[in-house]
Amino acid sequence: MRLCRSLASGGRAATAALAATAVMLTPATTLTLLSASPVAAATNDSSVALQPTCATANSGDFPIDTRIHGGPATYQAGGGRQEWLIDLTNTTGESCGNIHPVVVLVDERRSLQPGQVRLEFEDSTRQRAVTFEHTDADENVGVFGDDFAGFTVAPGATVTVKVRLSFTADAQPGGVVANAAIVQRQDDDGDWVGESNDYAFTIDPALETPSPSPSTAHPDPSPSTATPDPDSSPSAREPQGKEKDVDDELAGTGRRQRALITLGVTAGALLLGGIALVLTVRSVVRLRRR
Repeated sequence: MRLCRSLASGGRAATAALAATAVMLTPATTLTLLSASPVAAATNDSSVALQPTCATANSGDFPIDTRIHGGPATYQAGGGRQEWLIDLTNTTGESCGNIHPVVVLVDERRSLQPGQVRLEFEDSTRQRAVTFEHTDADENVGVFGDDFAGFTVAPGATVTVKVRLSFTADAQPGGVVANAAIVQRQDDDGDWVGESNDYAFTIDPALETPSPSPSTAHPDPSPSTATPDPDSSPSAREPQGKEKDVDDELAGTGRRQRALITLGVTAGALLLGGIALVLTVRSVVRLRRR
C-alpha cells in the first residue's frame, strides 16, 4: 500500500514529518515509498531544526530504530488513557540527540478528528501533551515538539518513552493497526522510510449513560382540609369525658353513703328512744299496782 504524506505547507505536522522519528497508526501492514509534495522553504528550515544530530540528509539508513510494544488491544471511546511504549534505539557509535517522534493516526473509517485524540508522553521531567493536526490524507499527526528539546540516545542504547493514549466519547469505533516507522528528510521531498512491527487495536463505542429511573416512592397524601364535626369528639378528648363521669359517680356515691349513715344514726336514736319509753311505761305500771 502506498501512503501519501503530503502535509499542509507551514504546518507543524509537516515540519516534524520531514525530520523526525514517526509512529504511524494505519490500517496498512506494509509501507512503500511515495514522495510527498514539496514544501515551502520556511518549512524546510524548521525541519532542519528537528533533524536528529546523528542523521544526515543523504544517509542511506536512518540511525534510530523505533518499536511499539505493551499497548492494550482495545480503547474505550470516552475512557481513560492507556499506556504503551515506544523504544528508540541508537544503531550508531555516537550519541544521537534532538529526536522528536511523530505519531500519525489513520483510522479505517477516516473519520477520526484531531480534537478526539488525547495523547501525552513522558520525558525526564513531566508529562507533555501532544497536539494533533489533520492532513489532506485524512491523517491525524502529532509531533513530540513544542518546547520539548527532544530525546537523546547514547551509542547503542535504547530509550523507552511512555505514551498514554485515549479517545473522546464521540470518536467512531473501528480497528486500527499501529506501525512504528522511521521518517527521514531525503533532500527536500520528505519521504517516509522504514517499517516496524504491527500494533493492532480497536476503538470500542462509548458506554451509554443510564438515564435516571423514575421515582417509585408514593407521594405523601395532602393534609385534610375538611371542617371537623362539632358533634364528634376526638379520641384525645375521650379520657377527659371519662374522668368527669368517674368524678360525678364518686360524688354521688359519697352523698348516698352520707345519707345512709345519717339514716342509720337516726334509726338508732329512735330505737334507743323507744326502748327507753317502754322501760319508763313499765316502771309506772308497777308503781300503780302497789
